[in-house]
Amino acid sequence: MRSFKNILVTGGAGFIGSHVIRHLLEVHADLHIVNLDALTYAGNIENLSDLSDDSAKRHTFIEGNICDRELVNGLFQKHQFDGVIHLAAESHVDRSIENPMTFLETNIMGTAVLLDAALKVWAGEEKSKLFYHVSTDEVYGSLGEEGLFTETTAYDPRSPYSASKASSDHIVRAYHHTYGLPIVISNCSNNYGSHQYPEKLIPLMIEKIVEEQPLPIYGEGINVRDWLFVVDHARAIDSILHEGKVGETYNIGGLNEWRNIDLMKLLIKLVDSELGREEGSSEKLITFVKDRAGHDLRYAIDATKLCSEFNWKPSVTFEEGLLRTVKWYLN
Repeated sequence: MRSFKNILVTGGAGFIGSHVIRHLLEVHADLHIVNLDALTYAGNIENLSDLSDDSAKRHTFIEGNICDRELVNGLFQKHQFDGVIHLAAESHVDRSIENPMTFLETNIMGTAVLLDAALKVWAGEEKSKLFYHVSTDEVYGSLGEEGLFTETTAYDPRSPYSASKASSDHIVRAYHHTYGLPIVISNCSNNYGSHQYPEKLIPLMIEKIVEEQPLPIYGEGINVRDWLFVVDHARAIDSILHEGKVGETYNIGGLNEWRNIDLMKLLIKLVDSELGREEGSSEKLITFVKDRAGHDLRYAIDATKLCSEFNWKPSVTFEEGLLRTVKWYLN
């Protein structure tokens, strides 16, 4: 098992990143984390305001962009990181359709800047270091009604977002194969939980249910996603960081497929109940809208490798995790 004293987490003020930092600092008492985040619309340092006093002492926040080569090189030189968890990314498909260039710059060039800095500073000491790149299941494209994405599924991205993430995955592997940089990659399914920016499906719909606004659902609501509780994602990242095999890819899924329309009905039931309304009464707010361009039908992760190598499994049922999520947003 690897051990780390000082790691860089990019995008640590975001949804997943803040959960990863909170988890790592709580579990590893001798770990220090430098958190580099540009604090764009989806990043909020308040996401880490609940760190314990001890954890807060071992957390250093730097506001900055991963595309800033001078800044990134300076951080590597100053802090001599023994590990990197790269989470910073533009990540909303609809935004990528409207403004693809931002996604290409951040997700591809930003990743390259980080890899290049790590390569230079770690020269000769690579065996004791690790560059961990966090990616998405969307790089695999779209599934039909059957089958699962495995670590060897061919890439087939369908949106500017997924194409930019696929590109960054390839660049990370290229630095491993060409230069010997020690890397691991994980590809995760849809995350849900607290601290998520409210443009994403679940927090957005909770807000609309509360305010009794129309609940827009693409197409007929038959698109299927595998939902992963963000706390369980953080646990998986911890395991892969410390025990994952260099050069390997690990798929992280919630073992939990839901059609969008069925997810919406469950969410409505939970929110209605918490608000003291008749359960299901807000279903009248559901509104079907024109489908999104290039909307993938189904994503589903085969997490067998993760489960078998690290004895990992989801810690909550979907309804339990979703109820905790609903309660957090309502509070």
